[in-house]
Amino acid sequence: MNREQEGRGRSARSTVWGRLACGWAVTFAGLHFYWGLGGDAGLSVSAGPLATTRPLWFVLLGLWGVGGLCLLGAVLAWLLTLSDLRRAQAALVRGLGWGVSALLLARGIGVEVMLLTGTAPVGTSVSEQQRVWTLALWNPWFIAGGLVFGLATLRASRHTDTAPPPLASP
Repeated sequence: MNREQEGRGRSARSTVWGRLACGWAVTFAGLHFYWGLGGDAGLSVSAGPLATTRPLWFVLLGLWGVGGLCLLGAVLAWLLTLSDLRRAQAALVRGLGWGVSALLLARGIGVEVMLLTGTAPVGTSVSEQQRVWTLALWNPWFIAGGLVFGLATLRASRHTDTAPPPLASP
C-alpha cells in the first residue's frame, strides 16, 4: 500500500465519527423544529407542562433556538471531518468539538445521576412518566451525542496531526 492509499484509508476512518456526530445533530435539530412547528409526539414526556402551554419564550429558545444550535453542531461535526484545516482553524474546531462533547456528556450523565439519586432540584411539575422517559430515552441520547462528538474530535486530532504530507504533483 502506498502513502496515498494509506492516507485515504486513515481519512475514511477519521470521518466516520464526524459523520455520526453530524447525523446526531441534524436528527436533534429536526426533532426540535418539528416541535417548534407544533408537533407534539414525544414533547410532553420531555418538556412536561411547557409542552401544553407552549409559551413564546419556550418555542423561540427551547425549540427553535436549540434546533439552530443543533444545526451549528452539525456544521462543527462536518468541520471535524476535514483534514485541510490550518493549524489555528483545526485547533479551534477541535476545542469546540471537545466543548460540545463535554457539554452533552455533562448534561446526559448529570441529569441521569440526579434523577437516579433523587437529588434533582425538580418540583412536582415533573411527573413519574417524564422521569422514566428522561432516564430511559432522552439522557442516553445526550450521552451518545457526547460520545460521538468526543470520538469525532479525537479522530480529527489524530487525522490532522498524523496525516502524511501532501504528495507533490509534477
